[in-house]
Amino acid sequence: MSGSRASAATIRLSHSVGIIGAPFSKGQPKDGVECAPNKLRAAGLLERLQQQGCAVKDYGNLTFENVALDEPVKGSKSVRTVGSANQRLSEAVKAVKRDGHTAVMLGGDHSLAIGSIHGHTAAVGPVSVVWVDAHADIHTPLSSNTGNIHGQPMSYLLYELQSKVPPLPNFSWMKPCLSSRDLVYIGLRDVDPEEHYIMKLLTVKAFSMTQVDQLGVARVMEETCDYLSKKPIHLSYDIDAIDPSVTPATGTPAVGGLTYREGIYITEYLCQTGLLSAVDMVEVNPLRGRTEDDVHSTVSTAVDLLLGCFGRRREGNHLPDYSLPEP
Repeated sequence: MSGSRASAATIRLSHSVGIIGAPFSKGQPKDGVECAPNKLRAAGLLERLQQQGCAVKDYGNLTFENVALDEPVKGSKSVRTVGSANQRLSEAVKAVKRDGHTAVMLGGDHSLAIGSIHGHTAAVGPVSVVWVDAHADIHTPLSSNTGNIHGQPMSYLLYELQSKVPPLPNFSWMKPCLSSRDLVYIGLRDVDPEEHYIMKLLTVKAFSMTQVDQLGVARVMEETCDYLSKKPIHLSYDIDAIDPSVTPATGTPAVGGLTYREGIYITEYLCQTGLLSAVDMVEVNPLRGRTEDDVHSTVSTAVDLLLGCFGRRREGNHLPDYSLPEP
């Protein structure tokens, strides 16, 4: 092994990880995504983080109220329930960050990014967001043709879209906290025309699967981090960014996605920046797998992506204080 590779394998950042479970599904219509936090824990997430040298604090699962008679508002569904859940999550993420940890939010559907990113910025100030997803999730409440808020979170977060989001019940706490200049998408391949219009209007930086194919994932990550300023990074990772041949147990699969290797490389690269400050892992849905193997492959991939965020390297790792046993 060369000297440079030896140092890469042994020099380790000390990671302190605070985990929040967010078993929430009301941003979309399919049951099951609320089961994911406990599935990810049962797959050994906490123990494996500890084995690779991380300090881990599990803050448990949040509880969310189901708002009775949560009728659609301006076409958007479950607005009151989603609004109150995200307010609770925002406070939880803010507390984890103020305790000094890298926050890990286990979803749950992607509407939870509203509260997760809001709470992160409330604790640390402006952040950069790397949004890894098959979908842009940047519909406004009025442009969405489904009314599902998991397809809208980015519009609630961006300053530039504030005028396009009407006042909604249980969202009065929510103020935009992200500039479009501080956002990069990776893995897009199922973008609605309205979303495409918004992204071009705001000149959002995006690496669709076309760019991943053209440039390769290493160049995509170099360009992503060159483009972003040196703010803390919030990684919002939708498991459907990965090709459904690898992660089929998700609510809105889209063919032609990232390979397992590309997906892992993204997390390894962001870990090495030293700027990763919060991570969402969302849209793992154990009830959408047709077989146990489908569920296992999806859950284990999600765990591996999270391990990559906190120092696991495919070339191997060892703890800094390890020494060979003496005879």
